[in-house]
Amino acid sequence: MRIDIITIFPEVLKPILNESILKRAQEKKKLDVRVHDLRDYTADKHNKVDDRPFGGGPGMVMTPQPIFDAVKKIKGRRKAFVILTCPTGKPLTQKFAKNLSKQKNLIILCGHYEGIDERVRECLVDESISIGDYVLTGGELPALVLVDCVTRLIPGVLGKEESLKDESFENNLLEYPQYTRPANFRGVKIPNVLLSGNHRAIEMWRKEQSLARTRQNRPDLLKQK
Repeated sequence: MRIDIITIFPEVLKPILNESILKRAQEKKKLDVRVHDLRDYTADKHNKVDDRPFGGGPGMVMTPQPIFDAVKKIKGRRKAFVILTCPTGKPLTQKFAKNLSKQKNLIILCGHYEGIDERVRECLVDESISIGDYVLTGGELPALVLVDCVTRLIPGVLGKEESLKDESFENNLLEYPQYTRPANFRGVKIPNVLLSGNHRAIEMWRKEQSLARTRQNRPDLLKQK
């Protein structure tokens, strides 16, 4: 998969993209991620990418010209799914991330300021995505969240594909508690069932714990089952 990220702060993204699973995915040639500075595409002599909003109001709005030119240049003749990160977008879910992981080319636009000229959304963007019901200073962190979420779902990226099977949000449940050695840490012992060697009992315990955790923390997920 190739992912192109268009931003006015390219240096913010690079440290995360060059570490851990994202780095290994690129080394394995499973992921080709490229970061583009939006200011390289502006026709303004001062490299401005924003202007005052029509109708008045506080703050500035990202102008369409550099974004249109950037997407056209980066996309070329390829088909690419274009995403805008912004608080007014649809919530990013595991299901949607799975669908995105099947794409060959993604282009992510990082929103900023008071927003982006609506003509960008109308003419260029295939989907607007939000990572939560809160407002951030820019779209770079949501872009990194999206890249990380999608990348780990690409076949061959994770060492063990079965590790995806019981993760949170699979079957609308949160993942069960996990433990490792030592079995007794400072007087706090792990559940006895995990030491029993009874795989069926362990599986039942994990299902019960997933259900209990979901009921406590995300009861809305149970309504979707």
